Amino acid sequence: MQVQIEHVQPSDLDAVVRIERLGFSPAEAGTPAAFKDRIAKISDTFLVAKTKGQVVGFIVGPAVNEPFVTDEMYTNTPINLPHGGHQLVLSIATDPAYRRNGIGSQLLAALEEVARAAGRATISLDSLAKNVPFYEHNGFRKVNVSASGHANETWYNLVKKL
Repeated sequence: MQVQIEHVQPSDLDAVVRIERLGFSPAEAGTPAAFKDRIAKISDTFLVAKTKGQVVGFIVGPAVNEPFVTDEMYTNTPINLPHGGHQLVLSIATDPAYRRNGIGSQLLAALEEVARAAGRATISLDSLAKNVPFYEHNGFRKVNVSASGHANETWYNLVKKL
């Protein structure tokens, strides 16, 4: 499948929110306001995958000094460091109709390229247990149970050194 990965545009907001809602429970999913804020503040680390001009997946997260996602970041988007620090992933999702085509792996690889170019030390994210094998397949290592209480779930910190 031919997929183009590019930086998010404000016009992608509705598609991103739709895909987020299809991939996460209502308690886990980011709000339209949160995604609008992320587009405004961290579009340089917010990538979308498109096929035939349609958004079919996305990945987003800030580049900060903290090595892991904190719950506050889901509601208050931090500003990206210009260089260094750690690339975090707040959300990655693929439209269910396009899953199993490698889009998630392509998005991770594309964000890793952005992070390497900016001199980030690691890329890290929180994951539910059911998704850990996907991230391990993409070079991430499970470090520990996250301190996150997001959506009252148990999350695991995963990290990939750059």
